[in-house]
Amino acid sequence: MKAGRILLVLGTLALSAQAYSGTAWADDPNDRMSPEDIARDAAIIRKLNRDQLEYVRKRDAQYAAGWKAYDRAKRGDAEVYDDPREDGSRSDEDDYQASRREYAHQSRAYAQARQDYAADLAQWRRDVAACRAGDHSRCE
Repeated sequence: MKAGRILLVLGTLALSAQAYSGTAWADDPNDRMSPEDIARDAAIIRKLNRDQLEYVRKRDAQYAAGWKAYDRAKRGDAEVYDDPREDGSRSDEDDYQASRREYAHQSRAYAQARQDYAADLAQWRRDVAACRAGDHSRCE
């Protein structure tokens, strides 16, 4: 008996959801816009599209400059990329080269630190082995 009531309620909900779903149309035929409103909307959409196109072109130009700098750095070209931006600042090439040099320096420092650590660990293990073998001068 309970199962029948649950099915009845669920069926009612499903049918009512279908009945009300048609009332919210995205393109309502009863919405009457004047020709001026339609022209205004079209002008706004054109402006938004132009603004978006300008943004995408500017973004893609910045990406292209970054990839050119990456390619030159990868090839090891010594030429300096001199392409000032509209605001008078330099391109990202100098920043990119500086960050590459800093990364190389940090990588060398890290490798040296790892070697020092490995040497210290090996010495400590030798001291522990000697201490356990009876050389108490190395137990400190």
